[in-house]
Amino acid sequence: MRVDPATGLLDAARFRPSPHCDDRPADVAVDLIVVHGISLPPGDFGGPWIDALFTHALDPDAHPYFQTLAGLRVSAHLLVRRNGELLQYVPFHRRAWHAGESVYAGRCRCNDFSIGIELEGTDQLPYDDRQYPRLAAAITALRAAYPTLHPDRLAGHSDIAPGRKTDPGPSFDWNRLRRLLADSAK
Repeated sequence: MRVDPATGLLDAARFRPSPHCDDRPADVAVDLIVVHGISLPPGDFGGPWIDALFTHALDPDAHPYFQTLAGLRVSAHLLVRRNGELLQYVPFHRRAWHAGESVYAGRCRCNDFSIGIELEGTDQLPYDDRQYPRLAAAITALRAAYPTLHPDRLAGHSDIAPGRKTDPGPSFDWNRLRRLLADSAK
């Protein structure tokens, strides 16, 4: 798996461009990866709804829950589906709108300096075994492309927006991800 530095795209991901992105501030290095969890509607997996949300095509009348998302303009750089499929919405050198109001290590506006990776899942259910190696491989490829992504600059959405966000939640196995990342570094 490899990131093309010229395009900011991951070769193993299907690219679905999102209009919900913009340029990062000048002279801001990408130095944080934020792991998120998402399912639409909550607890449902495999449907077209996450893709529709990130590409500004979500019909608010398709499900009662979607009314709460009407007009929302969000994206992520990458989505890891439950089956391990990778979808990319924003080139990594651009700013995706995934973190919202956020702070990491005293720095505000995490979207400016982070890469957002969504996992299809919920806080309550275990993530699928196929997601962990794909997430680890994507992070390894990102670290190779962006040397400013130091191994300990990895956080959950809940870490950068405590009290506001809970994902990826207690069902996400951080130790498992760290073991896979350590194995890939050998």
